[in-house]
Amino acid sequence: MGSQVDSCFHCSLEIKSGSLEQVEINDQLERFCCSGCALVCQAIHDSGLDGFYQRVRERELAPPPELLGNLAQYDLEDIQQDFVKVNGTRREAILLVEGIHCAACVWLIERALAPLEGVLEAEVNLAHHRLRLRWDDAKVKLSVVLKRLAAIGYSAVPFDMEKLEGQQQKENRALLYRMAFAGFGAMNMMWLSISIYAADMSASGMDLDHRHFLQWISLLLATPVLLYSGWPFLKGALSGLRYRQMTMDLPIAIGVVVTYLYSAWATINNHVDVYFETVVSFLFIILVGRYIERVTRRNATSATSRLMELQPRSATLLVDGEETLVAVRQLQVGDRVIIRPGERIPVDGVVTEGASDVNESMLTGEALPVKKSIGGKVVAGSVNSQGTLVVEVVGIGQQTALSKIIHLVEAAQGSKAPIQSMTDRVVPWFVLTTLLLASGTFIYWASTADYDVAMLAAVSVLIITCPCAFGLATPMSIAVSVGHGAKNGLLIRNGAALETLAGVDHVVFDKTGTITQGRMSVGEVILNQVAGVNREQLLSYALLAESRSEHLVARAIVQYAKDQGISTQSASPDSFTSLPGLGVVVEADGRIIQLGSRRLLDHLNIVFPRDLLSTYDEIESSMGVAVVVMVDGVVLGIISVFDQIRDSAAALICALNERNIGVTLLTGDSQAAADAVAKKLGGTLEVIAEVLPQDKDQVIDTLQKQGKSVVMVGDGVNDAPALARADVGIAMGSGTDVSLECADMVLMSNQLMRLLFALDLAQQTIRTIKQNINLSLGYNVIVVPTAMSASLTPVFASIAMPISSLLVIGNAILIKRRAKLKE
Repeated sequence: MGSQVDSCFHCSLEIKSGSLEQVEINDQLERFCCSGCALVCQAIHDSGLDGFYQRVRERELAPPPELLGNLAQYDLEDIQQDFVKVNGTRREAILLVEGIHCAACVWLIERALAPLEGVLEAEVNLAHHRLRLRWDDAKVKLSVVLKRLAAIGYSAVPFDMEKLEGQQQKENRALLYRMAFAGFGAMNMMWLSISIYAADMSASGMDLDHRHFLQWISLLLATPVLLYSGWPFLKGALSGLRYRQMTMDLPIAIGVVVTYLYSAWATINNHVDVYFETVVSFLFIILVGRYIERVTRRNATSATSRLMELQPRSATLLVDGEETLVAVRQLQVGDRVIIRPGERIPVDGVVTEGASDVNESMLTGEALPVKKSIGGKVVAGSVNSQGTLVVEVVGIGQQTALSKIIHLVEAAQGSKAPIQSMTDRVVPWFVLTTLLLASGTFIYWASTADYDVAMLAAVSVLIITCPCAFGLATPMSIAVSVGHGAKNGLLIRNGAALETLAGVDHVVFDKTGTITQGRMSVGEVILNQVAGVNREQLLSYALLAESRSEHLVARAIVQYAKDQGISTQSASPDSFTSLPGLGVVVEADGRIIQLGSRRLLDHLNIVFPRDLLSTYDEIESSMGVAVVVMVDGVVLGIISVFDQIRDSAAALICALNERNIGVTLLTGDSQAAADAVAKKLGGTLEVIAEVLPQDKDQVIDTLQKQGKSVVMVGDGVNDAPALARADVGIAMGSGTDVSLECADMVLMSNQLMRLLFALDLAQQTIRTIKQNINLSLGYNVIVVPTAMSASLTPVFASIAMPISSLLVIGNAILIKRRAKLKE
């Protein structure tokens, strides 16, 4: 939809002299009478309300000032629930930001939002062009943040995974159009240059009238190329200056505009030398480089895209025996869906009918399928291999494990490692330094040579000096590493964890569920003959006491009692008290039932029967857990529970020892049981037994005070404080939600040897970041003096500029080959 030359595209008022604003709307340059109309128009189109203008012309709507309020729709609770995480008044959202090109854009956005009262954190993901925003909704509304972004030239909308691909295609298409237009101009400009060159090489040469005629043709070709293909750079520079900030679009814009204006002045004044081909060729080459960089960057960080593709969009709903194909979004918790062999499971759920093998490699990295039967849990995105399953829905949309993993990976890819703080401080000075170097170059050559040499040398400096590679050094390496880790069953929550993990020198393991498999099973039931109870009575008391506990030992006892046909339907606990590290105390039917370790007896001042002492010690010394069952202070007997050490545990301890990394084993078991585990593990490790849950984080604190950088590996809710205290907390994938939230990394496959992969990945990531920083600095050290010496043309500078970014991206991609998973 075009606009009249003398009227505003938005309000149709006359554009007064000196007040012209030009903004690209729907890939077309439109004219406005003021910046206010331009911003309102942008907001209307960004909100998908561009049909407004057609209806206004049909007089169906009132004037537009209220429409800027459409951004307020993002402040509504009903709309925010689709993309905002809420914690009281504190909120977090991922926004897709259009217009980010380089590290200077990242710096500008973060700097512009930080002063807003209520903005708690604004972190831009350069690799994905996304903004992770945390704010206090009581102090600032999301619409205010969106308006601030619009004011500095960036369009932001809530990130929607389903719309991501369409948005990327739209941006790529627009970039291709600009690139093709610049290429068309460069091709025609080349023929004009060849004509002039051929004539100059002839004996007679070209007369000035013909030369000036070709120069006017070049001017006509270069003008639309500059305005259309070069508009993103011009717009970025103007937006930055409006906010009194210098972005990397500024030196590029200055370079092309100065070259164009000089050439236009030379053409009007019949001078011989013009450089329109330089302007057009530069724009074409830099757009080609930007497109290649965009594609390469997308391929390098495609982990989340692959994860998104795993989420089915439809499901077969089963209602009263009838099957109906519905969209996954229409499903509700409690619905039943049918999954046939070869189909992806669309939701998180519980199997209610059927049995099959399910491929969960997308979550765990393990190729072997997992058997599922009635009562088994399945996750969205996994593949049903053989039998038909009927699944009851327990999680859909953002509540599925797959969605949480995608969010985790995206947050990690956009996070900043501490090493990036150095690059963040340096990047803002790049533009100023570039302008100063270009100015110094121009002054020097203007005084020692001529104006043409001075201008071309200065333009070359403006073009070739770019912090893009320097700014990409850290985020690209982090993004590739996080994606590579996710593909191999290692979820990384933030980039800082990678940097810290690369330098750790001590690992602390929780025993149960980490070093051991966490699948406890009852060995035998030993009765206290003096107590006068039979086996069934003891198990019924144990079942009643442990039925409310979530501990692995309690689950094993409950399952064993049920398998033996024991039932507690006639009784239920009146009260339940858990004593962490000791056991449980339950009141039921006027009796007090106590289950726990020998330390529980000491705590309750109950004398342990001498006849059971040797049995208790034998169980503990053979890696078992002896659970004492008491009623009203009388010991009824002992239930022995055993767990198996993971197959890879001993090999892992030895591998850590070879890397000179210290190892500590924490357990609440007795010293005898802990020593038995340590003996089977071999290697060199410190064993700390009888550790209460609340004391685990104190062990971590003690090690840290000794100057050690500590990794804590655990899985249970009791490990959460220790995971949070450690320099790096690593949770097993079978762990509770609390431990997963407190951990910096998650081993989804429960394969301990993946810890070595995590260490290798972290070390390779930091090594690559340092290589990239040196590479980008080396690039500038070499090319900038060369450009200042007038040895480079602007066209060659435009070729060299994107090469540095591509080298950084390519080196980051090599992380996938250098840090391989070794089974």
